[in-house]
Amino acid sequence: QVQLEESGGGLAQAGGSLKLSCATSQNLFRLIVMGWYRQAPGKQRELVAHIFTRGGAIDYADSVKGRFTILVDNVNNAVHLQMNNLKPEDTAVYYCNARAYDGSVPYDYWGQGTRVTVSS
Repeated sequence: QVQLEESGGGLAQAGGSLKLSCATSQNLFRLIVMGWYRQAPGKQRELVAHIFTRGGAIDYADSVKGRFTILVDNVNNAVHLQMNNLKPEDTAVYYCNARAYDGSVPYDYWGQGTRVTVSS
């Protein structure tokens, strides 16, 4: 069982910055993909960014490219999301995600979510 604990959400003004952190109970190399998703009110959960822990490949949603950066801390088994130039449309609950595999079967783990509110 993988436990994920998020921190760092809160209130920011448009143009401001926040940094989200996700601490894991597992060595990151045992988790194939680490990422951040978000869910705004009335919308489906969407991928914000994820990183493949063994190769370092990163994907970002088009809406956050150039503004958000996903960072891996292998020493502390954590993943961070640095969010700059925030926009009101970034307001959402942000969830940390970890994906592991048992053979070919993927397992997804989720944190409890941390709320980000961006005021205009």
